[in-house]
Amino acid sequence: MKKTYILILAALSICALLCACGNGSTAVNAAAADDHISIVATIFPEYDWVKNILGDNPADAELTLLLDKGVDLHSYQPTADDILKVSTCDLFIYVGGESDGWVDDALAESVNRDMKVINLLEVLGDDVKEEELVEGMEGEEEEEAEEEEEGPEYDEHVWLSLRNAEKLTLAISDSLSSIDKDNAGLYAANAADYVSKLKQLDEEYRAAVAASNVNTLLFGDRFPFRYMTDDYGLDYYAAFVGCSAETEASFETIGFLSGKLDELSLKHVLTLEGSDGRIAETIIGNSAGKDADILSLNSMQAVTMKDIEAGADYLGIMEKNLEVLKQALE
Repeated sequence: MKKTYILILAALSICALLCACGNGSTAVNAAAADDHISIVATIFPEYDWVKNILGDNPADAELTLLLDKGVDLHSYQPTADDILKVSTCDLFIYVGGESDGWVDDALAESVNRDMKVINLLEVLGDDVKEEELVEGMEGEEEEEAEEEEEGPEYDEHVWLSLRNAEKLTLAISDSLSSIDKDNAGLYAANAADYVSKLKQLDEEYRAAVAASNVNTLLFGDRFPFRYMTDDYGLDYYAAFVGCSAETEASFETIGFLSGKLDELSLKHVLTLEGSDGRIAETIIGNSAGKDADILSLNSMQAVTMKDIEAGADYLGIMEKNLEVLKQALE
């Protein structure tokens, strides 16, 4: 019912847009009423990749971040205005997982027949991983039963792999170049420069992991970092899967993770940005040593426009995550 209401509002808004363009105006004309290129990205990493490709933005492209108030991708519900922006833009970029179930309906409302659409999961193809349940993780039986009924659920957090970011940056550059051919060379050059920075940081991650004798991360939280750990051959244990809405861990989960903390002689328990740390504290409190420290990795799922205006960017956050990872691997 909520989705239907949103789509009705969006349809009315689009009708108003078309009517304002005068009788006889086509949908394409309405979308092209403004000569500026319009780009809509759902999440922060996509937004920041586009900014780097645009560089000095010679075409004065308009770039919109939909999830700009720190709303998590998994709980986001588009407004009528959001759907209107999507339906009229020139380039739309979204993740493409289960959390983006609203997108198909929004694209069905499109009035721009020339719109380019980038689905991150489709671009990555076989590199996309199924969400996995590791030993000791909360809700294992329920999740397995549900998976058997509905089929595999894919891990949406593809942006947390620098290697994925390279491929996605190039795909965005290609689409933008096809929209704005006059500046295609500049976009390609900017993308190549950015990819070189991603590769350099990837090498720094690889070196940090190779230099450590620790090979396992322990999360007292959701775990959206599977793409990162797989890139560098790291193992992990966690309280919940990456897309879980659970906030309370069972006695069994706490006991298992506390046991692993002792068994592996780990010095740190990790959490996500914004976590209250209660589960991590309980894990440590139930361990033999009770002296592990809590560290936080940033999954970039709650970056706001205020954060961006203050200087937050994808590479900077991944660099900070590297420093945290080095500590976690001590």
